Amino acid sequence: MTVRWIRAAFAAALVATLGLSGCGSADDPAGPDGAGPVTVFAAASLTEAFIRLGKEYEAAHPGHAVTFNFGGSSGLATQITQGAPADVFAAASPATMKTVTDAGDAAGDPVVLVRNQLVVAVPPGNPARVGRLADLARPGVKVALCAEQVPCGAAARTALDAAGVRLTPATLEQDVKGALAKLRLGEVDAALVYRTDVRAAAGLDAVEFPESARAVNDYPIVVLRAAGNPAGARAFVDFVRSDAGLAVLTAAGFQAPPGA
Repeated sequence: MTVRWIRAAFAAALVATLGLSGCGSADDPAGPDGAGPVTVFAAASLTEAFIRLGKEYEAAHPGHAVTFNFGGSSGLATQITQGAPADVFAAASPATMKTVTDAGDAAGDPVVLVRNQLVVAVPPGNPARVGRLADLARPGVKVALCAEQVPCGAAARTALDAAGVRLTPATLEQDVKGALAKLRLGEVDAALVYRTDVRAAAGLDAVEFPESARAVNDYPIVVLRAAGNPAGARAFVDFVRSDAGLAVLTAAGFQAPPGA
């Protein structure tokens, strides 16, 4: 069984055919236990952990199949409110989840799955000698940030404000994967991204900074009201929230939610 995933940039073209990409049709009837396809829209920073969890979920639930659409949470929320077919939404902030709940597109109340914190990603050896957040504002240091409308960008703005740092980024990206891509290409000296993304990206180093504690993001998850497979959606949410699911997420660098 293969867990398929789709970058959000292609989602608009795939809305009509999302269920036809190898995991069965979105119109296939789901079994009473939720067997059948489950489509999960999830924040880009969950990519590696959710792909692993999807494979484990399919192995533990014969007849179930998971399709992922990863991207910036704000863009995913907009797609959902515009009618994109999805069963589950996992966002990188309560603010982007609120777009979906305010539109009446959630089935029940979202719950916090995990938390995440920012770091400064740098190339091996840290050639720009970034040791603290203020170093990002030094002349000649090129920085990639996420756009402020997406959770990683909003968190970056909170952390920079807490540190009293003002900088002009070399690029603003729509999700953390875009910011890391600019770093890997050598177009910037540093990227302000999540700790989990640096851990998943081989060959990059992370610079911790104390102001990140002021910008911790909660990741809520919810079954969607228009889910084509609500039983499967609930089963997937229960699986990723289980002790086994949390173990995978914390091994990827996420923090357990309050009370876990």
